[in-house]
Amino acid sequence: MRAACERMLGAPTRVVGASRTDAGVHALGQAASLRTESPLAPASVRRGLNALLPAAIRVREVTEVAAGFDARRSALGKRYAYVMDRGIVADPFLRRYAWRVPFALDPATMRRGLRLVRGKRDFSAFCAAPGRGRDPVCTVRSARLVTRKSRLVVLFSADRFLHHMVRNLVGSLVEVGRGVERPEWMGEVLDGRDRTQAGPTAPPEGLTLVRVLYPSAS
Repeated sequence: MRAACERMLGAPTRVVGASRTDAGVHALGQAASLRTESPLAPASVRRGLNALLPAAIRVREVTEVAAGFDARRSALGKRYAYVMDRGIVADPFLRRYAWRVPFALDPATMRRGLRLVRGKRDFSAFCAAPGRGRDPVCTVRSARLVTRKSRLVVLFSADRFLHHMVRNLVGSLVEVGRGVERPEWMGEVLDGRDRTQAGPTAPPEGLTLVRVLYPSAS
């Protein structure tokens, strides 16, 4: 992205992304900010960047924002979706965008476990080692599970997320759904604040950053 911006704007450019994603993770609503003295209109910037970027990356919207806006620091929260394919036969079109789960899952039991991770909590138990230097307290505003035929989607909205937090939550939730752990176990793991007591990390392919939330005035 930075190389494309510098080529189009003709000057060194610092691009600030709202969120970093692991290899294999997708983004529908990634956001980035930059400062430029270019007279180009936002629509022209969008067309120019889309002409220069790889086909897998598209700029959907460009807008002017207030001075001091920072795509990362100005964010109020993020929304993620994690998709699982639990069909009898794996869907080849979901191969890169879903976790193929070959065993039966109980959505009702998983929903009971999800209720226990809502609110302002210490999520140390669901944080990967590289992110343990950060404040572990996050506020999960929404955590719900949706079923669509053979697909199962877990949706999270929070003020912030720790490293691998969503993938660790989903990996643990699957342990509940397959009957290995009780729904109440999710709350017990949270209270214990010990990553070794939680479930495995779900693979990256099923995770998508859906949206970054900002103040309406931005």
